[in-house]
Amino acid sequence: MAPRRVLILLAIALAVAAGSFALAGCGSDGSSGTGSGTAAADRPVIVATTPMLGALVRDAVGNAAEVEVVMPNGSDPHEWRPSARDVARLQSADLIVENGLDLEEGLQEPIARAREDGVAVFTATDHVAVREVEDGDDHADEEEHGHGAGDPHFWTDPSQAAAVVAALPAAVRSATGADISDPAGESATALRALDADIASRMSAIPEADRVLVTGHESLGYLADRYGLDVVGTVTPSLSSQGQVSAAHLADLERAMEKAGVRVLFTESGVSDALAQAIRDETGATVVELGIETVPSDGSYTTYIEDLSGRISSALTDAGG
Repeated sequence: MAPRRVLILLAIALAVAAGSFALAGCGSDGSSGTGSGTAAADRPVIVATTPMLGALVRDAVGNAAEVEVVMPNGSDPHEWRPSARDVARLQSADLIVENGLDLEEGLQEPIARAREDGVAVFTATDHVAVREVEDGDDHADEEEHGHGAGDPHFWTDPSQAAAVVAALPAAVRSATGADISDPAGESATALRALDADIASRMSAIPEADRVLVTGHESLGYLADRYGLDVVGTVTPSLSSQGQVSAAHLADLERAMEKAGVRVLFTESGVSDALAQAIRDETGATVVELGIETVPSDGSYTTYIEDLSGRISSALTDAGG
């Protein structure tokens, strides 16, 4: 092959390669980016601390931001501790969405450091009607766990979840410039409708059966919202890591007998041995709930419908 022809073919090959490289680095409009199908790298990153918050935030932001979750699904937020990688994710976030009221015991210091370094933080419980737990002997250990009297488990009440979602657009706009008012508004409206549907279903529980015992102080918001009475808890604390005494268990068993409680609801972090011991003494049915677990479809709607449905069915069946 003649040298001139070789040079011409080489030049063509280089030109084609250069053009392919340029196209790979541009969107369809020629701007820098990854194209409309893979624009994730250009979107702000919102890091939610818990799976429940992650489910709510994803619905609220739509495609306006990437949403990451720090805690593994189903983990007990009271006892979970972050890795160095988890801390780095918080530091690199455009916005952190935390629960607050010290639910994320292992993340308090990393979130505080991220805030000091300029990362914006949205605290969900700043936007709910916080349920206060009365101080008393049963809650003497709460100061040790940093909970005080404010209940952090707001997500068991979809009306409170709707209030959090409604407050999120202002924080997202301030931290990232993204406008999520439309998807967040739609999500909040759907949550309020969901709340009305659940209220209607829960109202069918017979009056005599509207009493329950829980693993720890985790279902107070749901009980208050739908007219149920929490007679007591296995662990007398807002934290599942609270201490349990023999005297407390004896008092709980007497309270269950007096109120006619037939169902004991437990969750992650609550001792199976304690639950079974109470069952043996009282004859109550033990039902485990995934209070900190997002279902496989990642949907808060599926979560709260399943949670309320399991509670309603258990109370009704036990009473029947």
